[in-house]
Amino acid sequence: MIGVGAFVLAIVVSSAIRVADQWDRAVILRLGHFHSLRGPGLFFIIPVLDAIPYWIDTRVITTGFKAEKTLTKDTVPVDVDAVLFWKVVDPKKAALDVADYQSAISWASQTALRDVIGKTMLSDMLEGRDKISTLLQKIIDERTEPWGINVISVEVKDVLIPAGLEDAMSMQAQAERERQARVILGDAERQIAEKFAEAGKSYEHNPIAFHLRAMNMLYEGLKENATIVIVPSTAVESMQLGGLAGMTALTMGLGQDRANGHKEGEIKKQMDDTIRVKEILNSTEPKTSP
Repeated sequence: MIGVGAFVLAIVVSSAIRVADQWDRAVILRLGHFHSLRGPGLFFIIPVLDAIPYWIDTRVITTGFKAEKTLTKDTVPVDVDAVLFWKVVDPKKAALDVADYQSAISWASQTALRDVIGKTMLSDMLEGRDKISTLLQKIIDERTEPWGINVISVEVKDVLIPAGLEDAMSMQAQAERERQARVILGDAERQIAEKFAEAGKSYEHNPIAFHLRAMNMLYEGLKENATIVIVPSTAVESMQLGGLAGMTALTMGLGQDRANGHKEGEIKKQMDDTIRVKEILNSTEPKTSP
């Protein structure tokens, strides 16, 4: 009889001892009424009278949710994926005021996402994800606050649009880039024309500078690989090159410069050959003993 009593006492004592983790809170009901919250650590309950229907996790929890084929304000079907970061700040409300707080917050997030998509243009949704995330956080937090839940942040991961619309938007963006390139090119041409006009006004009252510039351009053209340069007769007369004689003198001057350069190269090569021959002779000359 004593052994049976000891066994029953051991069972009662073991059922009265509970241990809660650091992040857990135990909701204790006594005779069906809320009694207290216990945890973390070791605590005791009264068997038969007390019950623990919920263990509430107070850590930050992530919940993924999505809205599929939802129409935007401009009637474009989109698929949106998002992530919700939240935590329980009042375990009593989370346990007593809502049947399943995790399922409730998931459904509240999905309905809020659909509401926001229906009130937003597609362009705003693609460009302003941060704005949509902030708006979602505010709406979901207002809905879940009576349940003792605090929404920390909402992140929109991806916005998927139909493939045909994506191709059309890509073509539109390419056309816009080409338009901007043409505008920039046209503006550059306009600026160049303005600079030429300013240069023309400068040369208009200074013919000497105009002649020097023209001769310099002609000289640069002949100095390179070009051997034949077609010059209008009016330009030749304005530069006072004296017709064929002036052109011949200019060409001869260029040819003389090239010849001098070629001659200097040959002289340098001959000097190098002479030095090389001397070195060979010195190396082959027999050595005499003292």
